[in-house]
Parts: sequence; structure tokens; C-alpha cells
Amino acid sequence: MQYDIVLDVKGLNCPLPLLRLKQLLPNVKTGDVIQVMATDPAAHLDIGVFIDKSKHEMILYEREDDVQYFYIKTSL
Repeated sequence: MQYDIVLDVKGLNCPLPLLRLKQLLPNVKTGDVIQVMATDPAAHLDIGVFIDKSKHEMILYEREDDVQYFYIKTSL
């Protein structure tokens, strides 16, 4: 998967992964793909709900061991 920006929030727990994603969004361009790497077991819930309620698109979600990978296409 190709991406433009990496957001590594491994080791951070709720609500910090989502907060860091929200802090990053004003600094990206429409169409950028953000790779978010998180280890918080609840990250898929928090980020998933946020994406569902936003204009952004989750183009891929993967899990490898304890790391979750989110690929989010931005729409501002």
C-alpha cells in the first residue's frame, strides 16, 4: 500500500491515537494517504467511528501481531 504520511502512535492508549490523528489532519492535503500504526487494542473502534462520521475514507485496515495499520485517504 502506498502512503504519503506515517503516523506512528504505537505505545499510546485511548484517546491519544485518535487525538494525534486529528491534530495531523489540518496539515495534510486532500487525497493524501495516511498510514497510522497503533498498538492500542481499541484503536480500530475509535478511529473507525471517527472515519465513518467524517469525509475521510478508510482504504485498508490490517493487523499484524499487536500492531494495527490504518490507511486513510483524506478529504478535507
